[in-house]
Amino acid sequence: MTGAQTAERSPAQNGTAGSGTVNTVLGPVPADDLGIVAVHEALLSVVPGAEHAFDVTIDRAEVIEVLAAKLADFRAHGGGTIVDATGMFHGRDVRLYEALSRSTGVHIVASTGMGPEEMLGGYFLTPQTNPPTPWPAEKFADLFTKEITEGMVVPRVERRGAAGLVATAATRAGMTATDESLFRGAARTALATGVPLSVRYGNDAVHDLDVVLDEGLPAGRVVVGGLDRRDAVEAGAPLAIARRGAYVAIDHVGLNDDAAHVTDRERAALVLDLVEAGHGDRILLSGSAIGVAKGQHAYDLPYSHAAAVFVPLAASLGLGGEDAHRILAGNPRDLLTVR
Repeated sequence: MTGAQTAERSPAQNGTAGSGTVNTVLGPVPADDLGIVAVHEALLSVVPGAEHAFDVTIDRAEVIEVLAAKLADFRAHGGGTIVDATGMFHGRDVRLYEALSRSTGVHIVASTGMGPEEMLGGYFLTPQTNPPTPWPAEKFADLFTKEITEGMVVPRVERRGAAGLVATAATRAGMTATDESLFRGAARTALATGVPLSVRYGNDAVHDLDVVLDEGLPAGRVVVGGLDRRDAVEAGAPLAIARRGAYVAIDHVGLNDDAAHVTDRERAALVLDLVEAGHGDRILLSGSAIGVAKGQHAYDLPYSHAAAVFVPLAASLGLGGEDAHRILAGNPRDLLTVR
């Protein structure tokens, strides 16, 4: 990309405070155009390095065909926007996402960020100080911020489009020093650019949220994912997170055979409890589906599951139509709007 292209692209893609736009792979769109949003999904997810494995093939035409069919199904069930929350190095393909968005009419929001530590490449784990210390938060912040102000990196080619979300995750056993640098760097990027921050907690959701709030990021610009994990529900984390003002992502909707997560019926009860407690404006739904998986197990859940299957289940248990619409469309619109 030339300097002139960068100068022309960056301000428009970032939006400005109060502009009411969201960064998509095709540029900024009015936030009110998003429709129903799936906030924590994966389109093409490739375990770093798997693209070089002898037994892994990535046929671009096949990938496009599979993803286009899944996005068409999502749109047929009222879906308007998919957020690919996988970050920088898990198969993100900006050109492919542009083509898919144009052909299907589904808005696609791509993300910058990375984590947890165990998923980082050696470059990001190489000590660059004496004595050795993890990558500092400001280096992660600079890396992520440029993916919003200058465009997302297409390896060895150019930058294209602005990320609409910063996403990171902590180590499941508990936040490491490198994870903390990632969280703090991601929070600084969200503060500097106005895009929201998505975090997936390690073993203490409230602690991990507090790390990014310590950077001065307003809680309303943060979504905490994985809050339908059984340990989070049993610890009362969803309510605690909502009370702090952050968004609660119930983002494994459709996963009913995993002991580490509650079932959809239990998720529906959790949604109703949060609404009853006055936190209906803090709930987000998603399935963490993987459209095409390489180097890992496929998770072939329709992107439409939350809207087409889960919400009707919750409605049968007492969720009102206004609350359902707010959860599916209003809350993600407010989160994703550049501020």
